[in-house]
Amino acid sequence: MKKFFHGAISAMLLWSIAVIPSSCKHEVLPTINATDICFERDVLPIFVSNCAMSGCHDSKTREDGYELTNYATITAKGIKPGNPNGSKIWESIDDGEMPPKNDLSPEQKAIIKTWIADGAKNGVGCSSNCDSTQFTYSNAISGIITTHCKGCHTNPGASGNLDLNSYSNVKNAAQSGKLLNSVNGTNGYTIMPPSGNKLSDCQITQIKKWIQNGYPN
Repeated sequence: MKKFFHGAISAMLLWSIAVIPSSCKHEVLPTINATDICFERDVLPIFVSNCAMSGCHDSKTREDGYELTNYATITAKGIKPGNPNGSKIWESIDDGEMPPKNDLSPEQKAIIKTWIADGAKNGVGCSSNCDSTQFTYSNAISGIITTHCKGCHTNPGASGNLDLNSYSNVKNAAQSGKLLNSVNGTNGYTIMPPSGNKLSDCQITQIKKWIQNGYPN
């Protein structure tokens, strides 16, 4: 009888050890002060770039009934203000299910989770944290591309066959004129990003300076 219980307990311990690592899949996110988050400036671009593309959650496709193009549609379904863990949209992000092409960065995830926990408020007319004197790729351009462009423009299946997932690719897009024409909507180009807000004048100035100064990394 003792041997039976000893064997059973040993088996249970082995099972619990095997199960524990697989259950600890959620990463530790950086702490972000909710007062530093503004929906229009910080939250909306994440959804627009990574979720609201054609074939997913844009105004035409609305996959699974979710349209993630503006405040009203984002909060209409899958968001429970004050309760991120009860919000289907956050569950899908936290589990790595969404977005399907690019996993959001820990900071982007923290912004969305904190925004929901703070009541999913509709912050508009946000003050800009853009500094037009900063225009190197690492200090400015990379952040703009990650927040506003990379969700659609990453292989495989990059929109317009334009992959912006590296410095060299972004530089090539700038040299060809595609980058500046797209953010300005000039010379026959559709303005990018296609939904949400146009890049700010300061962000476009940063891109112009980056190009004019030889694409510093």
